[in-house]
Amino acid sequence: MEPIQVHKGKAVVLDRVNIDTDQIIPKQFLKRVERTGFGQYLFYDWRFQADGADNPAFELNQPEANGASILITGHNFGCGSSREHAPWALYDYGFRVIIAPSFADIFYNNCVKNGLLPIRLSPEETELWMERAKESQEEITVDLGEQLIKQNGLETKFEMDSYWKQMLYNGWDEISLTLQYEEAIAKYEHRQSAVNK
Repeated sequence: MEPIQVHKGKAVVLDRVNIDTDQIIPKQFLKRVERTGFGQYLFYDWRFQADGADNPAFELNQPEANGASILITGHNFGCGSSREHAPWALYDYGFRVIIAPSFADIFYNNCVKNGLLPIRLSPEETELWMERAKESQEEITVDLGEQLIKQNGLETKFEMDSYWKQMLYNGWDEISLTLQYEEAIAKYEHRQSAVNK
């Protein structure tokens, strides 16, 4: 997993609430077993019309959204079923940071475990960054170490659990974290094998 320490990127606004995992990645695209390749189906029912053509009204299809790596959206993002495919699709599409007033708990955890940084801000702070992203195409800097979002003099602190922060900052999944204690585990196993002889 790639570490996230300081991320700079363009933001796109999806000003909707209660976006569930079925909207993020519709069920008909869940047959793949790899983690990659889901980005093309992200928000499929919104991004595309019935004939498969791009929906020109959808936010991610606007020219200014091209290349965005920060998604700013409404509360309760990622609600619905607990499918891990939702963060896979967001990551594969190119997003690395998601800013919202609230997230579904399981979705939030799945994001962190898959290298996406979910940031909770107050509704007022989220609205402020939505407006900023709509007004300016300038990159936003997200500093995980400082827990700070900034752009042109506007700065907002965010909270994050120290465990999840450590995982994202170092690019660790749970196996990587366990391997940090490999030497201690080996010593313990050696002692136990000696006791059990």
